[in-house]
Amino acid sequence: MRILIIGGTRFVGRHITEAAMAAGHEVSLLHRGQTGPELFPEAEHLRADRNEDLSVLRGRRWDATIDASAYLPSQIASLAEVLSTDQYVFVSTTAVYADPPAPGFAEDSPLVEPDGPVEETVTAETYGPLKVLCERAALDRFGPGTLIVRPTYVIGPHDYTGRFTYWVNRIARGGEVLAPGDPSVPIQVIDGRDMGAWIIAMVEKTDSGTFHAVSPPPPFSFGDMLETIVAEVGPPGTTLTWVGQEFLLAEGEDGRSLPLWQEGGGAANTADPAAATAAGLDPRPLRRSVRETRESEASFTTATTISPDREAELLARWHSRQRG
Repeated sequence: MRILIIGGTRFVGRHITEAAMAAGHEVSLLHRGQTGPELFPEAEHLRADRNEDLSVLRGRRWDATIDASAYLPSQIASLAEVLSTDQYVFVSTTAVYADPPAPGFAEDSPLVEPDGPVEETVTAETYGPLKVLCERAALDRFGPGTLIVRPTYVIGPHDYTGRFTYWVNRIARGGEVLAPGDPSVPIQVIDGRDMGAWIIAMVEKTDSGTFHAVSPPPPFSFGDMLETIVAEVGPPGTTLTWVGQEFLLAEGEDGRSLPLWQEGGGAANTADPAAATAAGLDPRPLRRSVRETRESEASFTTATTISPDREAELLARWHSRQRG
């Protein structure tokens, strides 16, 4: 098949591209050339900024187009003006659901309904509503054959966000680990390699519809995730100390300094994966993702996560507070 992948050199798109190449497809990559220009020399590289000029796509046709980088409905509208494709795949998010969805919610659960126009600037508040509008623009422009994939947190190698990687690397250092908030808050993840391979398999079958790309089925908690990481990479003596949400918020910490911590709860992380599982999604065990993430990116850090000194300071103050 001739497959066009938009945003096919960075994290999620990169894993989709790797799966497409491994399956022997003829792949074209549309990207700005700023990330991974040396990747996939056997693929066709189309350099363009989707927000400015997509004329490079005119006069071409692909069997399938996989869009891993659309966050604004205007991006889909401008793409549709120049793109000729038999199938369109849109990578969305479980953040599209009205909060809080019922645990184990299915793909037909109520979505966020914007009260009015949504500013086309991606923030924590607009991300979900904009993705809802993107989904609707995709269906309007590309028809009922559209495939919509809704993941939760994507993990695995090449994760530029460093969210899951932070916990793998922090726990691999051992000692007392600051774990934020309530360990029972739900969470779901999906390894980008598994999602990429599944998306390509769905494209090969020209499957359409909307699917949750999530793992594992609920219930699964943040505490379960950290304990799994400890079991795989934590040195002997590694412990988790759960520090209260109010204390951390008062100290100025949030989900950026302590990644994947959801201060408001994790309702969007209780999605039912049954439809995707029936369609062939087969996530690898989380412990394997932990091990392979550690092996591939042991030195990965981000500027926003707390430093070891700050973590030690917070733990000392928390213990002092608990002692009264």
